[in-house]
Amino acid sequence: MRIWEDAYGMTATTLASRVRATVPRRSVQVTLEARFAAFLVAPALLAIALVAFYPLGHAFWLSLWKINLRFENTPWVFVGLGNYVDTFTDDPRWRNALRVTGTIAFTSLLAEFVLGMVFALVMNRAFRGRGLVRAAILIPWSLTTVVSARMWQVIYHASYGVFNRMLMDLGVIDAYKPWIISPVFTIWAMIGADVWKTTPFVALLLTAGMQLIPGELYEAAAIDGATAWDRFWRITFPLLKPTILVALLFRMIDVFRMLDLPFVLTGGGPGQATETLSLYTYRVIFTDLKFGAGSALAGTTFLLILVTAFVFIKVLGAPVAGSEVER
Repeated sequence: MRIWEDAYGMTATTLASRVRATVPRRSVQVTLEARFAAFLVAPALLAIALVAFYPLGHAFWLSLWKINLRFENTPWVFVGLGNYVDTFTDDPRWRNALRVTGTIAFTSLLAEFVLGMVFALVMNRAFRGRGLVRAAILIPWSLTTVVSARMWQVIYHASYGVFNRMLMDLGVIDAYKPWIISPVFTIWAMIGADVWKTTPFVALLLTAGMQLIPGELYEAAAIDGATAWDRFWRITFPLLKPTILVALLFRMIDVFRMLDLPFVLTGGGPGQATETLSLYTYRVIFTDLKFGAGSALAGTTFLLILVTAFVFIKVLGAPVAGSEVER
């Protein structure tokens, strides 16, 4: 201890007193910085609360009541979770909308992922005119959904539609088909229009993810004799998982809130063949004026989105940073 005191010029008691004198000042500084940071982010948090959380809370409050505004002076009746129970147990129209939305989500996401991956692999390569190709492929996504739906109405027309003409020229069909008024074909026609419009969005996100993968990994794999498939499966796909997660989550949320495409293209018909969850909710609230039941439908859709997003994150959300690429 004496040697240590001679070397550093202070005793252990002196050192401890200096440490005690330093800690409070640092704690005060950290506290002041934390308060200043909270002051800076408070406006943003308030805006988020007003824009996002307040509508959610108000919608949940409305879902606890039986509200029917079709008749004047109709009293509100508190039913608790009765609207939710009725939705799950005694609403075949909701089950049909869930089936339609699930079919569109599974088929569209699968097709958009496969096509988007192919387009991304092509756009990620260096070739003349790559910038022009990247700009051109975004044209379908840049169109508003209403314009896109009207365009596909003309393409699918039963009398003069271009789609029918192309299939007849190829010998696929021998007569024009009513693609958007047939219970068999309508949902697939709508899925085709959705895939055409939103595949560029998925391709753009995947291309951006591929740009972040170091080229040295591919060079090393090529030197080791890896084939193109090996390089994709062992390098591109594992390192692209976070980007795939973001793309699929965005598209899944879009499908669950899909309203404009079926509303304009098919009107939810024929019958209820293409009535999605959002379209059904819209009609219950703004056509039937049942704000309580409609709010419960919106809350149910929100819960479905949360559950599906949780599954996506569990499957594709494994951390990549710090992990080794498969050899």
